[in-house]
Amino acid sequence: MAIEIVMPKLGWTMEEGTLVEWLKQDGDTVQTGDIMFTVESDKALNEVESFESGIFRIPANSDVLGKTVPVGTLLAYITQPGEALPSDQTTASEGVLVLNEAPVEVLQNSPASSPPPPITTEHSAAENGNGQHRLPNISPRARRVAGELGVEWAKLIGSGRSGRIVERDVRASLSTVKSTAPTQISPVAKRAAEGLGVDVAALAAQMPGQRITREHVERAIQTDTTSRPAKVTPSENRTAMPRLRQIIAERMAASAHTTAPVTLTTEVDASELVKLRKGLKTTGQSDQRPIPSYNDLLAKLVAEALVEHPQLNARIDGDEIVASNVVNMGFAVDTERGLIVPVIHDIRRKSIRQIAAEGIALVEQARNGSLRADNLSGGTFTITNLGMYEIDAFTPIINMPQCAILGVGRIVPKQVVIDADAERVAIRHMMFLSLTFDHRLVDGAPAARFLQHVKRFIEQPYLWLVN
Repeated sequence: MAIEIVMPKLGWTMEEGTLVEWLKQDGDTVQTGDIMFTVESDKALNEVESFESGIFRIPANSDVLGKTVPVGTLLAYITQPGEALPSDQTTASEGVLVLNEAPVEVLQNSPASSPPPPITTEHSAAENGNGQHRLPNISPRARRVAGELGVEWAKLIGSGRSGRIVERDVRASLSTVKSTAPTQISPVAKRAAEGLGVDVAALAAQMPGQRITREHVERAIQTDTTSRPAKVTPSENRTAMPRLRQIIAERMAASAHTTAPVTLTTEVDASELVKLRKGLKTTGQSDQRPIPSYNDLLAKLVAEALVEHPQLNARIDGDEIVASNVVNMGFAVDTERGLIVPVIHDIRRKSIRQIAAEGIALVEQARNGSLRADNLSGGTFTITNLGMYEIDAFTPIINMPQCAILGVGRIVPKQVVIDADAERVAIRHMMFLSLTFDHRLVDGAPAARFLQHVKRFIEQPYLWLVN
């Protein structure tokens, strides 16, 4: 029985995905674990592997490549050798049995020894007995090949029995059809062309019937542009909103309209944290181990603080409060495609060095678009740091369905009063923390106590390092 391959659900919020590229072609043999195609989900490019072995089959009328379709949409099949697709079986049940492109008519209410009279192609493509136009007869395999090659099979003259169009007819017409076949362009090439200002129509005219790839676009932009007519700069530019930007917009709006966000801000003396990182940096350089960033240190200490304040590590699900028994720490990463929040799972069980190594890998994958779905799901708390952009304090937006997010500002040396009675001041490394929480789930006082706990851990790192 043919196994359906559908658009997978690669995250709890994923409702649709874009089929970016086929990595297996129709008729290819696949083994369990082979990568079949790539899908762009909410915020990542995912490689989808096969859980079965067999023959990879793409329906002849499939037009999902490069399109965004709902989860569960049929994409392809996996069949066993000799097994027909459901569409092929439907055709056979209607009176045609296809055996190696040599169709044998199964006649109903007619003697087996009396073959049917041949039907001319002109008649089959023109009118039936009722004066209605109908398409010529074509085998399922020929239809599939025609779809792959861009051949308009309805105009072909079949050489099979009773004027039936078979695969050889499609392939024989390729030389004449190729010049008029619609040029295809990969989704990646299309985005590159839009970004570089390459005229896709002009490029398609130079390579009729061929599939335009990113390499074609890049070569086109490198050619001499001196002969191009000058363009008048428009007063405004309108471009389609990228899918990732749409998702970010939808989630930010949903967060703002669904939650009851409140933000608390406090200033922290991070001098001891700065000393700790300097020590780790010196050690890491000597033994080539990953050097923990401030984000890594903050993620670890915040996770320890959440153990004492589990209501900040929870979410609302309908009429229930779901408290997580582990801390899965999300951290916001700025990429060319938009904001992405990869997740380090069960962070309390990992050392600072492990967190640093995993964080480096996730940031790289986020920026090159190779994150897997499980790297983006399951987060229970998020940290977002804008300190590298010289931002002191800001109002972070809750990453639903989580109930809180911690915003981190830059660390700045300041002159601080450390003993008011003695009128003594000192230069200390200060930073702001901004905690946004969902007031539907957490009240102000518990949220303030949590932020106070985080502040104490930053100012006295030994409190959480010994945990």
